[in-house]
Amino acid sequence: MSMQREMAKETVALSVEGVELDVATMHRKGPLAPIVFLHGFGSTKEDYADMVHYPAFAGRPLLAYDAPGCGATRCADLSAISIPFLVATAKAVLEHFEIGQFHLVGHSMGGLTALMLAHSAPERVLSFTDIEGNVAPEDCFLSRQVIDYPADTAEAFFEDFIERIWSSPFYSCPLYAASLKHKVRTEAVRGIFTSMVQLSDHGDLMTKFLSLPFPRMFMYGEQNASLSYLPHLRENGVQVEEIPHSGHFPMYSNPVEMWGRFARFISTT
Repeated sequence: MSMQREMAKETVALSVEGVELDVATMHRKGPLAPIVFLHGFGSTKEDYADMVHYPAFAGRPLLAYDAPGCGATRCADLSAISIPFLVATAKAVLEHFEIGQFHLVGHSMGGLTALMLAHSAPERVLSFTDIEGNVAPEDCFLSRQVIDYPADTAEAFFEDFIERIWSSPFYSCPLYAASLKHKVRTEAVRGIFTSMVQLSDHGDLMTKFLSLPFPRMFMYGEQNASLSYLPHLRENGVQVEEIPHSGHFPMYSNPVEMWGRFARFISTT
């Protein structure tokens, strides 16, 4: 069966905390517990579209959508966007699709959003795969640039941010940087980044992550093997997976390995 017949695209009109949204979603049906994907900053729901090509996920429903400020989703008030707003959006999308329990996957910004969602409703989450989502202050190597590299305008900051990412020596950074202008609204950047830094510095994220009462996997690229908390995660029962030939974006650098590790994890949960 082709992906076009398996997957459906649908724009969903929602009101979240008084802000009108037209949320661009991607989903497919199936008899098993669904997988809900939350993409990272500068990415879109299509990061996860290839799941339908892997036999290991046969029968697995999936739901992914473009976060407010990103991709094809329209947000009437970009200044309202923060991680708490993205969590509220996730809850509204889940309610619209009448999803009760689900497997949760989040990358980077989406990993932090997923962590806060899981912490607020742990009874609904069957497993959580965190792909380099924020759990400590050191994870703000992208978002903290809003503080470390001040600029006169949002446009100037974003232009310089894109150039810094393009020049980074990590896997997939030029590929990622090339599409940022097309995938993120400039006016949404500061609110997202400021919220991520605030939560990473003061939100006790590690305690939240380790207290989750269901199977958890933390996935990272080999170029980030120096993350100081990786031994602490292993010592506290988190399955930790290093993706070779990858940095912060395993879905771009080494997707086959990423999907394989995830398939093995979800098959045991």
